[in-house]
Amino acid sequence: MELLDPKEFIITRKRKKYKFALFHNSPLCFEFAEWKKASDVDVVEVGAGNAHFLVELAARHPGQQFVAVDVKADRLQSGARQAAERHLKNIRFVRARADQIGELFSAHSLSALWLTFSDPFPRTRSAGRRMTHPTFLTLYAEVLKSDGSLLIKHDNPRFFAWSLEQLVAEHWRIMELTFDLHESTLSEEYKILTAYEQRWLSEGLTTQFVRAMR
Repeated sequence: MELLDPKEFIITRKRKKYKFALFHNSPLCFEFAEWKKASDVDVVEVGAGNAHFLVELAARHPGQQFVAVDVKADRLQSGARQAAERHLKNIRFVRARADQIGELFSAHSLSALWLTFSDPFPRTRSAGRRMTHPTFLTLYAEVLKSDGSLLIKHDNPRFFAWSLEQLVAEHWRIMELTFDLHESTLSEEYKILTAYEQRWLSEGLTTQFVRAMR
């Protein structure tokens, strides 16, 4: 792969120049067109942002393969740099849209798919863009194993309640549920903090969590 000089990027914001170059130059990072459909991946986070949450999961489970998916390369490169600094070999980062996951992963191959604090798109007319809309739930069901889980963390009560309604309507089984994750007795791994979660908890918000299976 040809390495790029950040100065070659025609982007006015200098910080983004370097972030895009870091993404391109990292052997852990892939554009959608570069990625070969995978069947060896265990856990995926869709809308991963900087993916620090998934990096920590990958560090705890070296025997599993992890992939962080997001549309913004400048965010993903942060997780890629952290993974490289921790010498992790079991995590990769792909710049792609959520509706492309069927092209990224083989059918019924994933053990778990995470959605962490995805955009709630509060306007009714934007409901189709929500990551828990039935359109997306169908895609998740297609890539998850029969015993695979969809795991959702969110701080917005209205979005979370709406998401639960969609799960039930689409015949997903609710396996674990809490409206205050960090006061619950659920797995400590669920409580690994994302960057946004750290800020919101400090502001007094709570994290809702659900694990569902199809």
